[in-house]
Amino acid sequence: MRRLISSFLGNESGATAVEYGLIVSFIALAVIAGLRTVGTNLNLKFTSVSNGLN
Repeated sequence: MRRLISSFLGNESGATAVEYGLIVSFIALAVIAGLRTVGTNLNLKFTSVSNGLN
């Protein structure tokens, strides 16, 4: 029984998966924030060009 509990407490594979999940979620948030900024700037640029053509 002691070996089973010791093995259970020593197993860190689940913690590693959670850590990788957190890293992926933070990267996804950074990418989304970056794309929103680029999209907003691009929209302003297209609006400026459109107004210049009119």
